Amino acid sequence: MKKLIIDSENLFPRDFCGWGTSLCWWANRIGYSEKLVSDSARLFFSSEGLGLNVMRYNIGGGDDPAHNHITRTDSDMPGWLKKDEKGELYYDHNADEYQLNVLKAAYEAAGKDAYVEAFSNSPPYFMTVSGCSSGGKSAIANNLKKSCVTDFAEYLAYVCKFINNELGIKISSLAAMNEPYTNYWRAYSPKQEGCHVSPGKMQSTLLCETARAMKNAGLVNTDITASDETNTRLQLTACKKLSAEALCAVDRISTHTYSKATPKISEFAAKNGKPLWMTETDWSSAAGENAGEMGPALWLGSKIIEDLSTLKADAWVIWQIVAAYISQKEYKGRRDMASLPDLSKGYWGTAFADTDREEIYLTQKYYAFGQFSRYIRPGSRLIQVDRNTLACYDKEKEQLSVVCLNMKAVDLPVTVFLKGFSCKSGKAAAVRTSGSGTEKECWAEADISDVMDNAFSCTLRGNSITTFILSDVKGE
Repeated sequence: MKKLIIDSENLFPRDFCGWGTSLCWWANRIGYSEKLVSDSARLFFSSEGLGLNVMRYNIGGGDDPAHNHITRTDSDMPGWLKKDEKGELYYDHNADEYQLNVLKAAYEAAGKDAYVEAFSNSPPYFMTVSGCSSGGKSAIANNLKKSCVTDFAEYLAYVCKFINNELGIKISSLAAMNEPYTNYWRAYSPKQEGCHVSPGKMQSTLLCETARAMKNAGLVNTDITASDETNTRLQLTACKKLSAEALCAVDRISTHTYSKATPKISEFAAKNGKPLWMTETDWSSAAGENAGEMGPALWLGSKIIEDLSTLKADAWVIWQIVAAYISQKEYKGRRDMASLPDLSKGYWGTAFADTDREEIYLTQKYYAFGQFSRYIRPGSRLIQVDRNTLACYDKEKEQLSVVCLNMKAVDLPVTVFLKGFSCKSGKAAAVRTSGSGTEKECWAEADISDVMDNAFSCTLRGNSITTFILSDVKGE
């Protein structure tokens, strides 16, 4: 029998802001289809689906039209700022039509909790040293021209202002860099846009110029974030090298967690009075014991718990909710996968878009995400429990939610005790995701547990994720 204690003393310091996903590159790929746009908004952002509320909109740089090296069907992102035949610059407000189609539908589906963050992977190619939006000829050298820092900041501010004022979609925050302190981004990459921006003076200058450009554009209530490094170690290094002016200009620290997170970045954020978000992660990994299709689902669940417990982050954002596409046809001269992969092995994302049939295929990883996102809502307060359990308390609704992972193949008896909370005797509702193939459970109603004396007992099915929902809970 395992014992779990949900203790009010382990409440996170701030209210939770929500769950989300980046829109690039999948929105750029499926945004041509009215059906796929509508289905994705319903499945990912509405209360019927995952209820995600954070949308990270990618302001594409746009590569040199003469280049054709990005071979993925989804990641050749268009830029808003272009050159005409005479070399004069002009804004093309329809250039990013597909991603905007998804953004509009997602924003509406998310409702009052909708939060849009704009971010950039690279400046336009003509603002780069290499003349290429996928990176520099040296992957460890700044690829943003020093003479173009202000121009780039004004470009980002222009796009944010247009979306905010002309489309009626509030831009709540802006990230001018994405994983800038890495050696990932090389010119003529087959994968995506990217730009190295060295920590210290260059990052500080870009952040200050971005803050000034946003102020000049009238977007004084849009937060400036820094700096979406690939892991918390690099994030901490980059933050410590910011100038005093740049750190003052930063409203929030955002980090990715592509390696094990360290609490030192949350300590730095707290010391400097900055909120902390986890804004990108995922992997093609699996967990559990002979878990089949639940393997990737259990990995995602454990990753969510590990990140949030370590960082005390205010939001958790997966990289791409849809990371691959099924199609027998070529798309812009490029190929997608021909069929679904082995779903018992790791894969990126939580769903696959069949672009031939205009259908979205949902996996157990999708349903695992929903075990968290549907019941831990913005405005609630997270509670740290243990490596396989995460809880939250919604004071307004007087509701306590407890998400439990069983990483073993055998059933696990558990008793849950409430400390610092009082709950009337009654029933705890339970929702479970488990199984593979024809034995799958997807947000299935599980056995209801009796709550007595601020405790309840249950049995967690092998290789499962179960969410318990308790009502009429008072916090002491």
